[in-house]
This record gives sequence, structure tokens and C-alpha cells, in this order.
Amino acid sequence: MKYGYVRVSSKSQVDGNSIEEQTNKILEQYSDAEIITEIFSGAKERIIFSDIVGKLANGDTLIVTKLDRFCRTTKEGLQYIDQLMNKGVKIHILNMGLIDSTAIGRLIVTNLLAFAEFERAMIVERTQNGKAIAKTKDGFREGRPKKFNEKQIELALDLLKTYSYKQVEEKTGITKSTLIRAKRIAIAASI
Repeated sequence: MKYGYVRVSSKSQVDGNSIEEQTNKILEQYSDAEIITEIFSGAKERIIFSDIVGKLANGDTLIVTKLDRFCRTTKEGLQYIDQLMNKGVKIHILNMGLIDSTAIGRLIVTNLLAFAEFERAMIVERTQNGKAIAKTKDGFREGRPKKFNEKQIELALDLLKTYSYKQVEEKTGITKSTLIRAKRIAIAASI
């Protein structure tokens, strides 16, 4: 059996790693592969991936598009490779090729895993540095930017004096839950 494992951290993930792109790349080479999808951050335990690894048997093939879809650390990668090779499972990482159990094959994979782990660590470090710089700037607010500004919220709250929540939501696009929260904040601020 051939299993194509597709993982994204979130449904909106793009940059060459979307569900559709990974699926298409796998099916281009393995049209008969069963595609198994997981939407989960690789930094946490991947339950579906663990289930696949547990059910793979001698002669099966596990296909992933990139090394970072297969594992997050060198140690984890080597453990999975050992576990799968001991079961007689073939591993095909499309942008690298088939992983074999020869000495040179293990050397190459170990080095690639180490570089992949290093790159992830560098991304985290750059993100943290960028965040630290951003925090020093005026107006920094951590998290997602607000969808509506204060004037829009105030207008919507004024409309609530005449219209229902549903009508205000239809007119402004501001959801009922956002309006309720804004109203609660406005009341608390006036006390």
C-alpha cells in the first residue's frame, strides 16, 4: 500500500505547502496513493502521523513532499526512519528521493535532518528578534490586527439604538459577538 502524508499547520497555509499542492505532488508520482491529511502544528504530537506509522507494514511506502512534513528534529526523524525501515517500509521524500538503509544513505539523511532542524531554529530566532524590535515601536500590539477601527465600532454601537444586532451586522459586517463585546467595554469604560 502507498500512503501519501500531507500536513499543514493551518487550513490557510500556503507558500508551497498547501494541502492541494502537497496532494498534487504526491499523486503526480503515485496516482494510486491513499492521501492522509493532517491539519496540526508539527511542533505538537501528530496523532494521525503516529497512527499511519503504526499501521504501515512490510512493502508499504510512505510518501511526503518535503523533509519538514516528515519530522521536526533530527532525533525524531532518525527514530521514524529506524522504526519504518525495521518494518520493511519504504520512505520517499519527494524533494530528496527514496531513503535507503545503506551507510551512505543514513549519513546523507542525518545531515539533511540536522540542516532542516537548524533552519527551523533560525526561523524561530529571526521571528523572536523581529518581534523584539517591533515591541520597541510605538503602537505595537501583539496579535492579529483589528478588523474594524474605533469609529466603525462607535457607528455600529450607535446603530444598535435603532436596529437589532442582526440588522447592524448586515449593514456593517461587524458580527454580533464583536458588537456585544464592544458594548460591554463601552459600558465598563463609562462607569
